[in-house]
Amino acid sequence: MANGQWYPPEWPDRIRALANGTLRPALPKRAATVMLLRDADMAAGTVADTAASGPAVHMLRRRASMAFAGGAYAYPGGGVDPRDDDHLVGWAGPALSAWAERLGVAETEAQAVVCAAVRETFEEAGVLLAGPTADSVVSDITGADWEADREALVARELSFAEFLDRRGLVLRSDLLGVWARWITPEFEPKRYDTWFFVAALPEGQRTRNASTEADRTVWISPQDATAGYDKGELLMMPPTVATLRQLLPYATAAEALTASADRDLTPVLAQARLEGDEVVLSWPGHTEFTKHIPTAEGSP
Repeated sequence: MANGQWYPPEWPDRIRALANGTLRPALPKRAATVMLLRDADMAAGTVADTAASGPAVHMLRRRASMAFAGGAYAYPGGGVDPRDDDHLVGWAGPALSAWAERLGVAETEAQAVVCAAVRETFEEAGVLLAGPTADSVVSDITGADWEADREALVARELSFAEFLDRRGLVLRSDLLGVWARWITPEFEPKRYDTWFFVAALPEGQRTRNASTEADRTVWISPQDATAGYDKGELLMMPPTVATLRQLLPYATAAEALTASADRDLTPVLAQARLEGDEVVLSWPGHTEFTKHIPTAEGSP
């Protein structure tokens, strides 16, 4: 492959089926993922052994055995839990009405998406964007009791609202900035309507590989991550590559968070169209991911 773009072998057949009307698109489920950022001088140790300037981003590598995007690098994230819109969630930061306007959804949906972003970051990276007050963040979330709660959240034995209430915490929505919105292509069997957020690693907290879906985690600069993708060394999906490239201009995590307020959240949805003897797969606004697939059976 010329680069590390994730491209499963079953896509051509599914695209052809979509084009001829034999495939009915699945409805996308709401999801959230977080680009957790850390400035290079924030902690001891290497940041992917890079001298590149700007903040590093926390990424996990999905296990090769995963049916979807196995071996690909991604960010912590996942689908919305139906209980993420629980009215009991302790909340700090912009009002739900402001989040609803920014995300373009109803207030209950906005809360669910933001809660999913914070919950999934805790579940998969061991980082919690919450605090006992509206202007504080927990600094130490190590220990067996915290791990028990995290595992209960993963198993859906505990709702995020119950977790926050038990701990006397409020969700710090002001620590998040929404960055982009991508929708899984219509030819995929499982589809997600995913909001990408940025957040800075809270002082005193450290990431870890808490996900059963990942075999490796790394702090890496967007420069090194995209260079690895361009060389075909790092496997990634188009939304991951695109958002990494969009982080390149920013020197600090704070700059990226500030910039998020003006980000265009028009959903990016891949399109497949017939052109002569090819199916052309494209992502609007992202020409680097365009694929030309023969309409005849065989490899793309």
